[in-house]
Amino acid sequence: MSDQAVAEYRIEDLAHHSGATVRTIRAYQDRGLLPKPERRGRSNVYRDTHLARLRQIADLLDRGYTLASIKELLEAWDAGRGLGGVLGLVAEVHGPWTDEEAARISRDELNDRFGGKPDDEAVGEACELGVLERIPGRPDQYLVPSPQELAVAAELYAAGVPLPAITGHLRELRGQVEHIASRFLEFTTEHVFARYLGAVPPTDSDAAEAATMVRRLRPLAQQTVDAELARAMRLFATRHLQRHLGAVGTPQPPGPATVALPAETVRAVQELVGAEHVAEFVRAATERELRARTMNDLASRGGR
Repeated sequence: MSDQAVAEYRIEDLAHHSGATVRTIRAYQDRGLLPKPERRGRSNVYRDTHLARLRQIADLLDRGYTLASIKELLEAWDAGRGLGGVLGLVAEVHGPWTDEEAARISRDELNDRFGGKPDDEAVGEACELGVLERIPGRPDQYLVPSPQELAVAAELYAAGVPLPAITGHLRELRGQVEHIASRFLEFTTEHVFARYLGAVPPTDSDAAEAATMVRRLRPLAQQTVDAELARAMRLFATRHLQRHLGAVGTPQPPGPATVALPAETVRAVQELVGAEHVAEFVRAATERELRARTMNDLASRGGR
């Protein structure tokens, strides 16, 4: 870097300060994402504007944008269209969707919460699921993106649920919740955000309005899911309890039980004895079958 008031960089210096490789910088130039450097003799000279652009590209890539969409955004910016609203929309969507704050936990604390014994396989699966995140250079420390989720797992384990069952349930639940999130986004995009996102990229004012709408609608998905989950849990938990209490030994109501017979069986009996004698025939046939089984049982006992 030179001692001039305006910073200047060789491509190697630019790579060092931006975190991009020399090869990546050249690829961005070829794709039109990065302005061409100033040619000075046999060398290329880059400035702070190039460094700022590289950092902006890296930020948008981290947020999930493709290079093609980033190029459209940057071209609009270079053409004089403001991107303040667009970048505000990006920040709003990429920001936290919960008030919960991440925490740290040591390996010893983790072991204590799950039985007191180290379980490398369970920790590895938790990291794969994102329940835990490894901290570079700190093998004994983990980041917990959702302490609430980890607390639920610990409570289930303390109640007797094995760790493989907990992680299996989480995988299944995650797929179902991701489907709900996808449907909510499709629904709101169709009915709310389509009017803001007609232009690509959207105008600065449209993007700013869309960002405001995201803030308004952000809590609705969770509130809806919470209400519906509470309704479903109340309904199914009651049914579940009734079914299991009945199986354990709750006395069944006295009186005859209704048994559905296949239609073909009923028709055959009607042809045999007439419609008015179907019930009598079924009762007699049942009693004969019971007597026959009783006789067979007695005979088998006598032969022992």
